[in-house]
Amino acid sequence: MSLKTIIRLQKLQLDEKRRVLAELHTLADRLRNEIEKVKQEIVHEQETVRDDFSVSFTYSNFAQAAMERGRKLGQSLGQVEAQIEIATDDMAEAFQELKRYELAEEERQKRERDKQKRKDAAMLDETALVGFRRRQAEEEAAGG
Repeated sequence: MSLKTIIRLQKLQLDEKRRVLAELHTLADRLRNEIEKVKQEIVHEQETVRDDFSVSFTYSNFAQAAMERGRKLGQSLGQVEAQIEIATDDMAEAFQELKRYELAEEERQKRERDKQKRKDAAMLDETALVGFRRRQAEEEAAGG
C-alpha cells in the first residue's frame, strides 16, 4: 500500500473520529440543557406551591421525580464527558499518525526531487562534456 493511500485512509479515519466527537459534544450540550430545564421546572413548581397551597400535596411527588430525573441526566452527562475524553484522545492520536505519514511522504517526495535534480545535472554535465569534446575535435581537425 502506498503512502498516499495510507494518508487518504488516515484522513478518512480522522474525519470519522471528528464526527463522533462532534456528536458527543452535541449530546453533552443536550443533556446540559435538559438538566437546566429540570432545575427550572423545580423552581417554577416551588413558586407555584408558594402561591397556591392546594398544590403543595403533589409537589413532593413532583420534586422527587424531578430530582431523580436530574440525577440520571447528570450520570448520563458524566458518561458522555468520559466518552468525550476518550474520543478526544483517539482523535489526537489519529491526527499524530496522519502527520507522521504526511511527513514521511514529504520526505519521500524530497528524495525523489533530489534524485531527479542529480540526474538532470548529470545529463547537463554529459551534454556539456560532449559539446566540449566535439569543439576540441573540430579545432584539432581545423588546425591540424
